[in-house]
Amino acid sequence: MKILAISAGTKDGNNDAMCKEALMGVQEMGAEIEFIRLFDLHIEHCTGCIACVNALMSGRGNLCALKDDFDWLLDKMLDADGIVFSIPIFEKGAAGIFRTITDRFGPRMDRGNNIISTKIAEATNGKVPDPRILKDKVVSYMGVGGSDWATRIQCDHAMQALTPMWKVVDNEVFMWSKAIMMEDEKLAKARQIGRNIVAAAKDFDAAKYMGDSGVCPHCHSRNFYLNDEATHAICCLCGIEGEIKVADNKVQFVFPEEQIKHAHDTLSGKFIHGDDIKENEGKLAAIKKTPEYKARVQKYKEFISAIKPEQG
Repeated sequence: MKILAISAGTKDGNNDAMCKEALMGVQEMGAEIEFIRLFDLHIEHCTGCIACVNALMSGRGNLCALKDDFDWLLDKMLDADGIVFSIPIFEKGAAGIFRTITDRFGPRMDRGNNIISTKIAEATNGKVPDPRILKDKVVSYMGVGGSDWATRIQCDHAMQALTPMWKVVDNEVFMWSKAIMMEDEKLAKARQIGRNIVAAAKDFDAAKYMGDSGVCPHCHSRNFYLNDEATHAICCLCGIEGEIKVADNKVQFVFPEEQIKHAHDTLSGKFIHGDDIKENEGKLAAIKKTPEYKARVQKYKEFISAIKPEQG
């Protein structure tokens, strides 16, 4: 068994330390360990070109147009039985480099897309996506910040696990933690997170979420989009719609059972989303062929050009 820890922090800083503390817990459980620092890699931003979607849906496998270190990182993640991330908290949420990893997962790593792509490839004698993408995997997150500005970090963490449907074991937030390397209680928590993920990887079917229970009983999120209809709300993570209520001085999120099939972290929800995208991409493809669309594109091209820094 192999557990991979990934730090999105500065070299030899707090996030590196928390990863290594977790790996010490992993090692105590007898598993192999690997450690990666994201800032040691060259990772480009996703451009939204949808080359990955086109490849998946035409039986050409799981491809990305960008050529950088991401595929090497992805191979390491797919090879591991479990992954632990330690992420700096920026502007209440995850640091940009982690968000880039989430963006690069996008439709390319979506479990629903890869199931569909596998069927297309098998039917057309095409290239089947890496079967490891459909393998069950456990993942844990640690967010490390210097104050209490941390109200979005857990949702950002779990968004990364959403597309491949990885099972989140721990999703811990360490606030007021600039000197966390000197705080033995927090270090002990990181080590326990390492032990927890090994136990979860050993028995995926029995693995349970060990983190903050949150408000959404389905995905444990505390982040909600409130609309104008009094208590009606949408969970920002899993997308379930329901009602915010207060009972016994505790906030509760209540939703009809049928909403589960629409949840963004279920296969049924992913297939619904896939059908929506297919319909809208088809409409756009048709519109792009019209003279009016081409005229509008030309109008904006002629209106103004983007400025760039001078070279050399």
